[in-house]
Amino acid sequence: MRETQLFVLMAAIGSAWLLSSCATTSSTSATAETARITVLYDAFGKDAAMTKDWGYAALVEINGKRILFDTGDDPAILAKNVKAKGVDLTKLDFVVLSHRHSDHVSGFSYLLSVNPKVKIYAPKEGFGIFGSDLPSKFYRKDGALPAEMRYYGGTPPEIMKFGTVFPGANIQLIDKTTEIVAGISLIALVSDAPGTKELKELSLAINTADGIVLVVACSHPGIESIVAEAATINPHIHFIAGGFHLVVAQDPAIEKVATTLHDTYKVDYIAPGHCTGEPTFAALQRTFADHYLYAGLGTTLDLGANPHPASDRRALDEGDLRTYRALLAQSDDVSDGGPEIVHLAQTK
Repeated sequence: MRETQLFVLMAAIGSAWLLSSCATTSSTSATAETARITVLYDAFGKDAAMTKDWGYAALVEINGKRILFDTGDDPAILAKNVKAKGVDLTKLDFVVLSHRHSDHVSGFSYLLSVNPKVKIYAPKEGFGIFGSDLPSKFYRKDGALPAEMRYYGGTPPEIMKFGTVFPGANIQLIDKTTEIVAGISLIALVSDAPGTKELKELSLAINTADGIVLVVACSHPGIESIVAEAATINPHIHFIAGGFHLVVAQDPAIEKVATTLHDTYKVDYIAPGHCTGEPTFAALQRTFADHYLYAGLGTTLDLGANPHPASDRRALDEGDLRTYRALLAQSDDVSDGGPEIVHLAQTK
């Protein structure tokens, strides 16, 4: 009798342990499958454990992949912010460096210190900081010159390779819109704007069951152009996060962008940050109403059919704005437009 009772007790304990284990596994699995984006670097936010600074970096977890999109402006600040959010940069599927501006790539040295072999995608430019190559036929030759006056003694290699400021990094250069893994593409476009003309920039487009999830860095080629390219993959643009580079744009230009995104491309949700600009934050919030998502530093946005941030805050408060303005006045985003744009930023 006592043996029977002991058996029943052990069976009950074992069943409870198995149920608990299954529940834990199920919870962990569900968490792992949650599509989300976490802002690791920006100039506004409320997480006291993180440092605000001008620049952008985000962790994108979607379609079973963990992607670091850009690395911010300062390796020490990136390190602090990553640790504050408990992000393990040794467990990444790949990294996207959107473009060569310092406020997007300067934290790269910290990333390499913890994950030196990680796969990195960067834009291919003729003589870019990420490295490049060109066929030697790109330059004119003069066979009448003596060998000592000719490049490579008159016999150049067929392909001339150029170095990178990140030696040893596992960088793959992208020169056109490319699907890098199933359902995940890098959009490669070139800016035609004054101050950034010929700058190539990558944006991240993930094709999901709910439509395109688009992560942009600075949108130097124009947010409308980037969205138009994303729409060739899937015309349903579900969600956009990142910087729109409208920090000093005037109201008519801002309203045009807001209207185009909402009415023409019918974007479901929008979560702007970085160089989007204060007036643009306000205009997009008016246009998208409760489909505008706050995306300050430290915010985690759960994606899916109805994206939502962990925080309920919908707009920048005055403390955010003061910090944002101070950092904006020092940033590449205005300095690449010349002294007039710097002056405009400082007087706002």
